[in-house]
Amino acid sequence: MSTAPEGATPGFLVWRLSMKWRVAVDRAVAPLGLTHAQYALVATLFGMHSAGRRPSQRQLADHTGLEALYVSKLARALETAGLVDRTRDPVDPRAVRLSLTARGLEVARQAIQVVQRLHEQFLRPLGGLDSTPTEEFRRALRTLLDAPLDPSAAGSGTGGTGTPGNDTQEEQP
Repeated sequence: MSTAPEGATPGFLVWRLSMKWRVAVDRAVAPLGLTHAQYALVATLFGMHSAGRRPSQRQLADHTGLEALYVSKLARALETAGLVDRTRDPVDPRAVRLSLTARGLEVARQAIQVVQRLHEQFLRPLGGLDSTPTEEFRRALRTLLDAPLDPSAAGSGTGGTGTPGNDTQEEQP
C-alpha cells in the first residue's frame, strides 16, 4: 500500500521520494558522523579524487547542485571533523580547493558502501540496480533534471501547482 495519496501530483511524489531518500541516507551515514549533505560532498570528492581532480568549492557546488555558500559551510564542518582539507588555490586566491584527508578517504569508502546497500534496497521494487525498469527510471530522472525549469513562469494562472484544476492540499511543500 502506498503512503502517497491517490491523485497526488508528480511534484508532490518527487518531493516525498526525495525526503524519503534523504532521511534514509541521513540515518544510514549517521554512525559515520555524516549527514546526507556531508555524504554528498565526501562521496563526490572521493569520485573526483579517484579521477585525479581536486575541485574548488565552486566546482563542487556546480557538480552537486548545492549552493556555493552551503558547500562552503559543509566543507568547513568536514574540515573541523578532520575529513577535508581546504586550501587556497595558488592561481586564484579567491578559490578554495578541497581534498579528502586520509581519514576522509576511509570514511568516504565506508559511507559509499553503506549507501550502495541502501540503493540496492531502494531499487529492489524495480528489480534491482541493473534492471530494465531501474534504467528507465534513471533515464526519466535525467530527462527531468535536464529540462529547464523557470519558477517565474509558474505564476501563469494555473492555481499555483502548474497543473490546471489539480490544486490539492498535498502540494503545500
